[in-house]
Amino acid sequence: MEWRDDGIILGVKRHGEANVILELMTRDHGRHLGLVRGGRSSRLQPALQPGNGVTVAWRARIEEHLGHFAIEGSEMRAARFIDSALALYGLANLTALLRLLPERDPHPPIFEALSVLVDKLDDPDIAPALMARFELAMLAELGFGLDLGECAATGATQELVYVSPRSGRAVSAAAGEPYRDKLLALPAFLREGPVLAPPTPPDIAAGFALTGFFLNRRVFEPRGLSLPEARARFVDLALRSEG
Repeated sequence: MEWRDDGIILGVKRHGEANVILELMTRDHGRHLGLVRGGRSSRLQPALQPGNGVTVAWRARIEEHLGHFAIEGSEMRAARFIDSALALYGLANLTALLRLLPERDPHPPIFEALSVLVDKLDDPDIAPALMARFELAMLAELGFGLDLGECAATGATQELVYVSPRSGRAVSAAAGEPYRDKLLALPAFLREGPVLAPPTPPDIAAGFALTGFFLNRRVFEPRGLSLPEARARFVDLALRSEG
């Protein structure tokens, strides 16, 4: 068995004296592990760092085996991230989210969103909004997507400013006003369609409150898990940088 793909490094685990087991998110083969022979060498170590983009060839005798990776670095981002706590916590949160996906299950849209986000992960003006949107995409990919296209009560497509915590559907300002204390805020940058203006700090906070609520309720709690600690640190840093 053999294939070639593009990937982003999520994790590296030592395997013996000279080798490593590499965890990648690939475009066409999903989250995938493989052995890299000599991965602890001075030649390979700089490329085998979380956040870096790589081109990879995977080989195994049969599909079920761990297999071996031959790796070539393509996007060397990790050196940029060393001095950015925002990027490091963001990468840890992304890895925790992606590990919810079944291994070797392809998710091309998630890979494309991840590629955009990781490239901007150390930019405090862009990364928070992209992260919240990525979490929204992960909810959809895991089968718990929110319906933010029209009002659950009236079918209206304008002035959608709330989300029902029960149904995960949008609610318009008029329909939701009597129940506003029981609804979640829907910031403009998370609505369907292009982002027309940079989100404000309150919008960023509302976005993470929304995605965090549904991730916790529908994804992490049923698995007996808590939201990643790295997520809380990322959100804290994001709001401080926006303040």
